[in-house]
Amino acid sequence: MGEEDGALVQGVAMVVVAVAEISPLAFLFAIFAMIADVPSLEEYQVILKLTLASEPRGFGFVQYVDPADAAEAKYHMDGYVLLGRELTVVFAEENRKKPTEMRSRERGRSSRYDRRRSPPRYSRSPRYSRSPPPRHARSRSRSHDYYSPSAKRRYSRSPSPQVKRHSRERSYTPPRQSRERSYSRSPPINGSRSRSQTPVRGKSRSPSRSRSPPPENYARGTNGESQQLPPLLRYLVPETRRDMGTKCLTEVNVDDLVSAGLAADEAEQLHRTLRDALLGAGSGGPREVWRELVARRALEPSHPHRLHQLIYYSVYSDWDSDVNGPPLYWFPSLDQAKQTNLGRLMESHGQDLLGTLYKDPVTSFSLFQQFSASRPEANKSKHGGTWLPGAVLNIAECCLQPSNHPRKEDNSAAIVWREERDDDSSTVKCMTLRELRERVMLVANALNATFSRGDAIAIDMPMTVNAVIIYLAIILAGMVVVSIADSFAAKEIASRLHISKAKGIFTQDFILRGGRKFPLYSRVVEAAPLKAIVLPVIGDEMGIQLREQDLSWRDFLSSVNDNPRPHHFAPVYWNIDSVTNILFSSGTTGEPKAIPWTQVSPIRCGADSWAHCDVRPGDVMCWPTNLGWVMGPILLYSCFLTGATLALYHGSPLGRGFGKFVQDAGVTVLGTVPSLVKAWKSTNCMDGLDWTEVRVFASTGESSNVDDDLWLSSRSYYSPIIECCGGTELASSYIQGSPLQPQAFGAFSNKSMTTGFVILDDHGNAYPDDQPCIGEVGLFPIYMGSTDRLLNVDHEKVYFEGMPKYKGMRLRRHGDLIKRTVGGYYVVQGRADDTMNLGGIKASSVEIERVCDRADESVLETAAISISPVTGGPEQLVILAVLKKGHNTAADELKKKFTRAVHANLNPLFKVSFVRIVPEFPRTASNKLLRRVLRDQMRRELSLQSKL
Repeated sequence: MGEEDGALVQGVAMVVVAVAEISPLAFLFAIFAMIADVPSLEEYQVILKLTLASEPRGFGFVQYVDPADAAEAKYHMDGYVLLGRELTVVFAEENRKKPTEMRSRERGRSSRYDRRRSPPRYSRSPRYSRSPPPRHARSRSRSHDYYSPSAKRRYSRSPSPQVKRHSRERSYTPPRQSRERSYSRSPPINGSRSRSQTPVRGKSRSPSRSRSPPPENYARGTNGESQQLPPLLRYLVPETRRDMGTKCLTEVNVDDLVSAGLAADEAEQLHRTLRDALLGAGSGGPREVWRELVARRALEPSHPHRLHQLIYYSVYSDWDSDVNGPPLYWFPSLDQAKQTNLGRLMESHGQDLLGTLYKDPVTSFSLFQQFSASRPEANKSKHGGTWLPGAVLNIAECCLQPSNHPRKEDNSAAIVWREERDDDSSTVKCMTLRELRERVMLVANALNATFSRGDAIAIDMPMTVNAVIIYLAIILAGMVVVSIADSFAAKEIASRLHISKAKGIFTQDFILRGGRKFPLYSRVVEAAPLKAIVLPVIGDEMGIQLREQDLSWRDFLSSVNDNPRPHHFAPVYWNIDSVTNILFSSGTTGEPKAIPWTQVSPIRCGADSWAHCDVRPGDVMCWPTNLGWVMGPILLYSCFLTGATLALYHGSPLGRGFGKFVQDAGVTVLGTVPSLVKAWKSTNCMDGLDWTEVRVFASTGESSNVDDDLWLSSRSYYSPIIECCGGTELASSYIQGSPLQPQAFGAFSNKSMTTGFVILDDHGNAYPDDQPCIGEVGLFPIYMGSTDRLLNVDHEKVYFEGMPKYKGMRLRRHGDLIKRTVGGYYVVQGRADDTMNLGGIKASSVEIERVCDRADESVLETAAISISPVTGGPEQLVILAVLKKGHNTAADELKKKFTRAVHANLNPLFKVSFVRIVPEFPRTASNKLLRRVLRDQMRRELSLQSKL
């Protein structure tokens, strides 16, 4: 390859690539064929030469650091037919040059190429380390992550040092004559140590060639034409980032702003604002530039999303997350911080608790969090601690009574809501705290007339006003709520009713979504013969015929007609450790775990939202969810224990009707699930709505996508999105964002208040707290609100058995793989076991495979894995299938059958995104399926295709 112009070389075809981990070679070589005509090869870690001869021919070297990886690659690739040619794969001779030497010769020689060869060998000494570099050092690692040391691999996987060339500095002040362009993540072939998250523009072979990438579903072919990507990659490669890194902010001109959707006069005005912001930021760097732009409200919620993309990605076009940590988009001012719930607490008591170390809520937040985690006020007789020993209360009564701290009055709004059929209205319905209390007491009296104290009563219905009333009434009456999601099939409903020994169930006749009715009562009837109290979805009349033992909602309430005070009820007081709610794990590994919540759990829910989402009296909090999932009770307690108003939309949250409700209800705290945000953004259904009352967003259930979060935050002048990650058994999140810390899209800024954990390497050893790393999280066992029992499984075995000790404590298992970045932010990487997160629901590969194996007679076996888009976002379910000999069922046909089987037997919310038919699965010597290998291969394909 030519030193400067990248010219093609006649008569020689050679590919040299160093691969750190197992990758499907077929995909690598296909990539080489497709990128031959790309102007710059800097983003691809290759040395590429192509022949101009009429007969295509060539050879490639792929270097592995582990012989086992090489053997597996040879096994899968030898004989593979690529572009009509059969590949022959052999092990290279030991005396061949390694790729780093070939690159060095390319850089050093003046002629196009020479034929001299030399036999130096290279070391594979085990003393080389894979450990992460010092925190502030520039990493040489090829990986974007920091991996823990492996027991078997101690040698380096880092590429050789590169020589810096063809670089320019990129400044964030107005452009001068000289700028350094730096920062591409991948070590480019010309030797530059450029480090950006995005492709770096190199010299084009043709001055007229467009800088725009090809359409997202196509790759550039060797003849300059587009080639369609494989179906899996068309589905998973993110559509965003197309503007990322194309220009830095100083290069954005008026024409760019017009192309992004602004009128000419608006573009002129915004361009002046951008210049002013650059001057205002001085030499502060991209974070200060973005802070300045947000403070000036340069970008309006009504602006096209592509304009927000252009500006944000241009500001951070040269940002190196490996060195600097994730890009930040929200920064708390000291004045803002002091007005938050936690800020006021710290200002009042910070010096008493921290002494002279206390400065202010922003500076001292991390120290205060560590203080809260290191001094739990709990009896340590149990793994999780005994909290508030001797306390007696009824947590439902705490939700319903007026108080001064927090400020709750009888005439304050407790719930606001709207029916989906009333979307055209500009008003919302409202229930005061007094009205809510009276309604709950009415239902509690009816429960007392129908069931007995201590009975378990299930709720299987959407989270409506009546569902909330029923939930609180069951607890107020001294009974136990059994939470069942309204999406479950009859089989799943039955198993939960059986495990909990429920004596009755509240449900609806139908679920109303988008004007369509979906049966619910019929599923309950199929599940169990126990007594059901059935609410009509519309009006007071039932839309179906009930069984003899069942009651309509009207008849149920009529049981208190003879009660002289139906709206008054004396709460039943229980010990603090008494069970109030039985929730469930997803149950896809077999029988679901029955997770009991005591009266401590709701206190933790309210405390988390008070501290991290800054929920306070006067707030209106909305979060589309269901009482069958952990977020339902969390939302309920987060509002009623903090004095906020609960906002409920009786309909689908996917459409504009929900967004209009958010606007009309004046929602100030809006919780989301990433899948919802993606739907809102992709359909443009929220265009023209005013969400600027929202001061805090929150997100949980799945991994967030950076660009989707950019869209969401921009709807309210870049309000913070508090990421939350926890579990039903914790009654809270163990990592979250905080209004006292700068926030990064899709990342968590700290451990939750009072929470401690460590990140474990492959040997169960804890990484230092300030070291960037990836590993399984190990929670400190003293955790307020966490379970100390399971109703149908051995609690000790599930959460503690086999976990290492840390400072004398047996750590608690949670199962998440977590990455700690430079700067101390966290990103969840998935599950440590063979489970996945589908639409916010934990799912087991084993159970999905069991269902799919029986879906079609042509299927020999299946493997279920999940893959997330490169830029983050919800996991997508991929099924790989091996067919029986003599069968050739199409993948599309299997996808339909797998989808039907999963919906019928597991959960109708699970979506099979892609099916691939393969000849066989990789297995261990003991015949264990290597899902990790399949998952890694798919991820490599996705990563490579994203770069392309």
